[in-house]
Amino acid sequence: MSFLRRKFYSYYLNPRIEFPPRFDRREYAFILFNEDTMHRHISFSSRNDILSYLKMNVPAHAYYSSAYYRHPSAERMMDKEWMGADLIFDLDADHLPNARNLSYEEALKEVKEELKKLLSFLMEDFGFGERDIKLYFSGGRGYHCHVCNEKVLELGGQERREVVDYITARGLDIKKVMGEKNLPAEKFSGRFSIKTIKINPNQGGWQGRIARAIIDFFKRIKNMEGEDAIKELVKIEGIGEKTARAIYDALTDERMKRIEAGLLDQSTEFRKIAKPLVTKLAVSLHSEADEPVTADIKRLIRLPGSLHGKTGLRVTGIDIKKIDDFDPLTDAVVFGENSVKVNVLKKMEITMMENHFKIEKGEAKLPEYLAVFLVARGLAEVRPP
Repeated sequence: MSFLRRKFYSYYLNPRIEFPPRFDRREYAFILFNEDTMHRHISFSSRNDILSYLKMNVPAHAYYSSAYYRHPSAERMMDKEWMGADLIFDLDADHLPNARNLSYEEALKEVKEELKKLLSFLMEDFGFGERDIKLYFSGGRGYHCHVCNEKVLELGGQERREVVDYITARGLDIKKVMGEKNLPAEKFSGRFSIKTIKINPNQGGWQGRIARAIIDFFKRIKNMEGEDAIKELVKIEGIGEKTARAIYDALTDERMKRIEAGLLDQSTEFRKIAKPLVTKLAVSLHSEADEPVTADIKRLIRLPGSLHGKTGLRVTGIDIKKIDDFDPLTDAVVFGENSVKVNVLKKMEITMMENHFKIEKGEAKLPEYLAVFLVARGLAEVRPP
């Protein structure tokens, strides 16, 4: 038995599985160690049956369907008789624009910010409550969000895709949510009427969301030191140093009063930054690898409480009120501190279980939890005792 399979077996002797609602109406699927084939079209009539399967087969990956079926074990999809499906969002660090330049820890932090933005849309714009939403660390490089509410069960693929379009601002007409307005000259110190972009922070949906984001953004920029503000502004797509300085210098007290009143000056610099701000605000579900997860009404998603075969971390539920406190490299770790001799294949640094490791290439003795993580990720090999 391989090192990883042996460790997974020790976990599955007494796992912390979170069974999905109406678990007996779900299809289950598993990928075993040293196999590429997915064993699927499996159903269970009791929780003990699931636990027994995990213990007997020790899968590297375990999944269940977002859909409910009348006959979940039927081998042909048409014979399963679809009854509805939860709404699933899969936020994965691999699909961040700068993913290649991020460490594992940095990537997880960025994806968590996307998760928080997603939650604001689901709760503020769509009206879902905390009881409707379940959050999970995927065990890999991201997070899963499950919406379990009767109102979403019968949504088709196209309707689910439209939910993604809304959240990611795909197809959003900026002119419809940020209208132009002519203000009379006597309101200001000029002789002519002034064109502005009218924003309304009190509106619902994207109109209010954009307005509040713009106001908060410019407040933050104005309160920063000059060079720090420039650095922050140039992070926005299409904004160079010259434009950034012009925006920062233009943020006078008078202009901030107008912005807070919902009047964004229609100067070249401010027009240039408006659309990129919307893009920055939208959730990064734009990848081709992500959208099908939400649109798919028969999707397989990782089983909460199971282990991820490429990290050894547990698919872990997250308290929606404690997202900021959740640390995957502590809270999703299931293995202990017994020393394991490994051959490290790549120099690296990582903080795990609140311990910071600087690992050199070559032989090393590491805590079991770190050894499992590195071996699963192909960054180390176990030395024989």
